[in-house]
Formats: sequence, structure tokens, C-alpha cells
Amino acid sequence: MKAIFILFGFLLISPLLATKSSAQELIFYVNIDASQIPDMQTFVIDDMKSTITNLLNNRNWTEDEFKPEERIKCNLVISLVSLPTQYTYTATAQVQVSRPVYGSTYETTLLNYFDKQFNFELTPGQPLNYNENIFSSRLTSLLSFYAYVALSVDYDSFGKLSGSKYTERALNIANIAKESVGEGWGTSDPNNRGALIENLNSQQLIPFREGNYTYHRKGMDSYYIDPIGAREFIYAQLETIKEVSKVKPYAVLLRTFFFSKKDEMINIFKDANPALKEKVVTLLRELDPTNTEKYQAIMKN
Repeated sequence: MKAIFILFGFLLISPLLATKSSAQELIFYVNIDASQIPDMQTFVIDDMKSTITNLLNNRNWTEDEFKPEERIKCNLVISLVSLPTQYTYTATAQVQVSRPVYGSTYETTLLNYFDKQFNFELTPGQPLNYNENIFSSRLTSLLSFYAYVALSVDYDSFGKLSGSKYTERALNIANIAKESVGEGWGTSDPNNRGALIENLNSQQLIPFREGNYTYHRKGMDSYYIDPIGAREFIYAQLETIKEVSKVKPYAVLLRTFFFSKKDEMINIFKDANPALKEKVVTLLRELDPTNTEKYQAIMKN
């Protein structure tokens, strides 16, 4: 039994320690919602899904080696809103990134982000050619950007600031795309992807990113062994967010954290001792007031 436990733990170690393999790093599950464009042909949707999936899942985004079971799980739901001209799409996208929690079958969400300006052009049969230092198309920039963001948040969850080189690559893509198309890549909108990558690279938000390591590696990964101790590490990240929000209030990265984690934290703290429940509910209401009523569920057990 001990040997099995050690083996399982090894499989969930940071990708930085993975052995040689031919597998790529990401496994994106792509869904195209074309319900708002009822006349869109099925073969166009299928070709779009295939083209997007191939770029995300069939190339190497890092210099590290991954085993198939170590690939980072991501969901990408693209909702096509309108078709201004042929093969030019106004769209939105939901991007989710998750990873397994040590000693369990549970997967924790690392990122759940809604992009309201996921607009692009794609002709059926058109290849997507990616070059990190050259703008080739809106869609290529969007997909490569989120590939590196996914790597960043995953690596950060296994080691303090381990995802930094991927946040830098995502920032480079954002800067090139901003010069070429602008839309969605600037920071004037505090909720768009330009603001998201600015947050990930911000010196002011380094404590938050370091706290994500504490939350996931020391908190979530030890929860099924030591739930009392794990809750303290998870609560520590909330205290960090409180301090960071004083310096950078309303940062999209902080708001995305609660969008991703609110249900998880309710489940984690509903079995805590009464004193900790009181502390955490008070703090969550302060940090995430839009979900005040939801957090009340912690007090019900």
C-alpha cells in the first residue's frame, strides 16, 4: 500500500520533474457553441474545432517533458455570437484550467476566466502557424496566449512563481497582438485579457501568486491527509488577498480567483471549527461581497 501511495504522489509532482515522453503539455477540451448563428454549416464548426484543438494540444509549448497523465487539463468553450463577414466571427470564450489534488480524484480549478472579446477570422482548411515573435492571426494569438496562461497558473500551483517564464511569454504575445489589432489586449478595460496578463506580471500581485502555491501545494494537496492544517494554509491565502487588494483593488486576477474558488472554499470550510468558520466567512464577505449569501452556507453545518 505504501508503494502505491508513493507512486500516486509521484504522478502528481510538478511537470518540472517529469521524465522523457512524447506527450505534449496541454489537453484542451474544445467546444464550439454556434447556436446564435443557426445557418452555420456543420463542417465549418467541425473544421474550426479540429484546427483549434490541433494547435493547442499537438505542439510543445515548453522545454519540459510530460507524461500523458501529467498533461494540464483545460476547457475552452467558444460561443460564436455573430458573423459580420464570411469566416469572420464575433465571439466570447470561457477558459478553465484545472489540476488534480493529491490523494484524491478531485480536480481543483486554477483559472476560470470569461473573455468577452474573443473575435477572430478562420477559413476552413486554413492552418494556424504559430511564431512567438510574429503576429500571424487573431486566433493564433488568442490560443497561444491562453496556452501560456494555463501553463503559468499550473506551474505556479506546484512551485512559487514557477510559472513566471510563461507569464512573460503570454505578455509578449499580448504586446505583439496589441500593436497589430488592439482589441481586447489593452489594459483600459480592467476585465479583459490585457488586464489579466498585466496582473499576472505585476510586482504588486507577486504575493498573490506565491500564495497560490501555498493554497494548492500546502493546502489542497494535504487536505485529505490533514484537513485542519490545510485549512490554515488556505485561509492564509485569503489574508494575502486582503493585503494585496489594498494595493491593487478590483484586480481581475483576484476576482477571477473567487469566481474559480468560491464553491471549493465553501466545501473546505463548512467542516471547520466554529471560530475559523466565523473568521473565514467575515473575510470572504469582505473580499467577495457579490457572493455574500453563498458564503453563509459555511455556517450551516
